[in-house]
Amino acid sequence: MNRRHAQGSTRAADASMTLINEVYRTPVDPAYAEAAARQAAGRAPRRTLRGSVALLVLAVALGAFATTAAVALRRPAPAALQARTLLENEIRDRTAAADELRRTNAELSAEIARLQQSAASTDDPELFAQLQRDAVAAGVVPVTGPGVRVVLTDGAPAADAAPDDASALVLDLDLQVLVNGLWAAGAEAVAVNGERITTTTAIRSAGAAVLVDSTALSSPYTVEAVGDAVAMQTALARTSAGQHLASLSQYGITVKMSSQRSLELPGRGQLTLRSARVADGAVDGSGDGSAAGDGSDAPASSSDVAGSGRHDGEGAR
Repeated sequence: MNRRHAQGSTRAADASMTLINEVYRTPVDPAYAEAAARQAAGRAPRRTLRGSVALLVLAVALGAFATTAAVALRRPAPAALQARTLLENEIRDRTAAADELRRTNAELSAEIARLQQSAASTDDPELFAQLQRDAVAAGVVPVTGPGVRVVLTDGAPAADAAPDDASALVLDLDLQVLVNGLWAAGAEAVAVNGERITTTTAIRSAGAAVLVDSTALSSPYTVEAVGDAVAMQTALARTSAGQHLASLSQYGITVKMSSQRSLELPGRGQLTLRSARVADGAVDGSGDGSAAGDGSDAPASSSDVAGSGRHDGEGAR
């Protein structure tokens, strides 16, 4: 054992716990103990009015400073506010312009319908009667009558759901199944959130919203169908569409169906049908027509058009 070992062996066992021992023996700082003793003996300095007022002013000043700093930190930068205001103004302007174009389109469609009716009723009454019957099925004219109203509302996402989990949202597939089910149940006219559904209407997803043609819709989705309400409800419950609606409750989606004595569905106006046509020179000289057929017009098709069923290969939710 060398000298260092000999010196170390004479130290107390708790020599390395001096600070802990000191805290254990004197838990209260001597200055605090002295102030407490003076206060108990009545020798503590009295609080003056001037000191109280100064303390109050200091507290108010510190509170105001903290509030001002918090508001300044939460306030967006002037550039961000300017950009947001610009975007809001542009959205309002574009929305107003779209509404004006929609009104103009409706007025022109009504004028065209009046001119067609006037010409057809005079020249060919039978053709006029046929046009009147076809206009309802085509969704060109507004319709009024009893029917069924179905309201689908998004559910609340689960607490452990992933950020991109859309199982609690009403999807385009849900609306397609419902609309197709109403057609199969005997509906004469169908509209979703006031948008008339025709044979060329497409129902697609756009993020968290659903597009009916080019119109973005959001929850709640109100689907209205004109026809025999009792017969439609009974027929819908017996189809796969009714089973699909019943299964939505497990995802938190609310489905409310009710009979209505009177529904008013808007018209879509005059429809412009387009078809595919083989371009000149597109067919191979061999004439097999494997790329474009025989050159006749072929109507365009879409798997997400309401009335054509669900997407190809689309299964359970």
